[in-house]
Amino acid sequence: MCGICGFTGAVDNAADRATLKAMCDAMAHRGPDGEGFYVSDGIALGHRRLSLVDLAGGGQPMIRSTGDLESPVMSSAVAFDHIRGQAAQTSGPEAHVTQDALVRGRWSIVFNGEIYNYRELRAELQSLGFGFSTDSDTEVLLVGYIAWAQDVLDRVRGMFAFAIYDAESRELFCARDFFGIKPFYYTVQSGQFIFASEIKSILEHPAYDRVLNEQAFAQYLCFQFSALDETFFKGVFKLPPAHFMRVGPRGEVHIERYWKPEYVHDENRSFAETVDAVDRAMRESVRYHNVADVEVGSFLSSGIDSSYLAACLACENPEIKTFTVGFSEYRGERDEISWARELALILDVENDAHHISEEEFWEAFPTVQWHMDEPSADPSAVALYFVDKLAARKVKAVLSGEGADELFGGYRIYQVPFANEHVGKVPRPLLRAGSKVLRAAGKRGANYLERASEQVEDWYYTNANGVAFSPDERNHLLSPELRKCVADTPSPQQLIAPHYAEVAGLDETARMQHVDLAFWLAGDILLKTDKMAMAHSLESRVPFLDREVFAVAASIPTSQKVDERQTKRALRQAAERAIPSDWAQKEKLGFPVPLASWLREDRYYELVQDAFTSEAAERFFDSSELVRMLERHREGADLSRRIWIVYSFLVWYDVFFEPRKEESSPRVQSDAEGQG
Repeated sequence: MCGICGFTGAVDNAADRATLKAMCDAMAHRGPDGEGFYVSDGIALGHRRLSLVDLAGGGQPMIRSTGDLESPVMSSAVAFDHIRGQAAQTSGPEAHVTQDALVRGRWSIVFNGEIYNYRELRAELQSLGFGFSTDSDTEVLLVGYIAWAQDVLDRVRGMFAFAIYDAESRELFCARDFFGIKPFYYTVQSGQFIFASEIKSILEHPAYDRVLNEQAFAQYLCFQFSALDETFFKGVFKLPPAHFMRVGPRGEVHIERYWKPEYVHDENRSFAETVDAVDRAMRESVRYHNVADVEVGSFLSSGIDSSYLAACLACENPEIKTFTVGFSEYRGERDEISWARELALILDVENDAHHISEEEFWEAFPTVQWHMDEPSADPSAVALYFVDKLAARKVKAVLSGEGADELFGGYRIYQVPFANEHVGKVPRPLLRAGSKVLRAAGKRGANYLERASEQVEDWYYTNANGVAFSPDERNHLLSPELRKCVADTPSPQQLIAPHYAEVAGLDETARMQHVDLAFWLAGDILLKTDKMAMAHSLESRVPFLDREVFAVAASIPTSQKVDERQTKRALRQAAERAIPSDWAQKEKLGFPVPLASWLREDRYYELVQDAFTSEAAERFFDSSELVRMLERHREGADLSRRIWIVYSFLVWYDVFFEPRKEESSPRVQSDAEGQG
């Protein structure tokens, strides 16, 4: 795992080299083991390396060039030579590039991620006549693109964001993995295409002037994360998951989707057969995700996902290390750490744990926002920051359980359609009327009746439901000036409507999962997974988000995933083959961050109140409404998550937009600085 960056329209001069160096330095935490630069007529490519595969020979940028087949491989110079052996002599679609094309040395690559099946692909490419001078997955990916062009994406198994430059056509080919595990940001400024693994790297390019994207801000208040392709920085975009782009010499961009989830439920397969298929797929995926030339550890919480992964990894390597964090407030109770320690003893694996104090949590928060690039109101991002920090002391890669909920039906909200069946025959107007009566009386059940009166497309737009602000609540909170600016902002339902349309024939729970795959997983879960791990120069690997695991999950009927009584039905049964029932059947809790109680303490209440009455707050919000929300929480209403959404934005805005004197100390500093 690494950090990549670059720009088109480059000239091999001191200014462009300095810009490329600054872009790499801004994300040095992503790769403390080395850096590489390639500047040529038309292209500049930069790379920060975290070495996990082919530690000696996998440096980047890599260039496939020839002339002298025995020339050495260099990892950070203006030119590289990576061909030894004969180029493909075959013809047809399997090897459409001639040897003459190879000898011109026209392809260069920067790559962030892992190709877990690179050894099989390497053998296939060798059978076509291609030679290799390293044992890296980077070279396999580059040669795979030379052999198969964009079709290489159909063959790889892994997580990735990469850019390949063709010096002959002066075209840049960029791609992002199937689920959005690895980030890829870009902007076009005056015909110059600029890209990077992190936005802060793009900010170092002199062609870009940072401007807040108010539309992204408006959607964030409803989603609690950045939900648009255009980021919080106006003109800076995210390449969507499962898409590639071709960039022409004048910065013209053409984007295509190369893969989309397809669901074909196998109604004839028994539940026992489904459990077998899930367990086989997960164990195979863990084996692939254990491919590395360094030790791979695992997170270990109280839940099924990480517990199952750790147990499967222990079957591959009994000496694995596991890592857990909890909060000091829960010491002495049955918290994450006590569950993890007990399971570690059962599995006979090492476990390192750390209780996060409230002082640590609040002190680290600005640094977390700096690493996230865009505001994140998910409190568990801070917990991830600390467990990644703990793991990075002993390993360079860990397994993590992201994706299990979206693929296998882990969120309790997925059970709502089953509960709604109880009132399915009641006329919808009557349900809506009942909801209004209960809400006016302050009685429970209003939300249940309201949701039962609607189609799932009308109310569900990811796990932000009920946590973040509705459009009306958002507009009530905004300053009058900003309210006018975002008046035409689409509603969350309008934003997600095309994704519901893709799976119109599926049941409601399956449609909810599909929407979460596109929004919640990519925009919240995976973003914090990547950014918090990379903050500590750690690679986070997610075996649930494997193409073959997805294929199994997509074939499981919803009734075998979720019912009214239980979530993750098939996954829980599969996990019982590796871990005790108490862990496999444990109810999902998320990560219990004690925000609600902290925000009622004087010191944190006053800290947030200061932010809510700041000049920045008054620029974006009605400060009196913010303070009123804070007071209501202190008086007993749990508004902690909404408070956190606003506070997270204000902290992020202070980090990225508020001016600071040049001689002052930086507001945040990567924990990875000085490593490597």
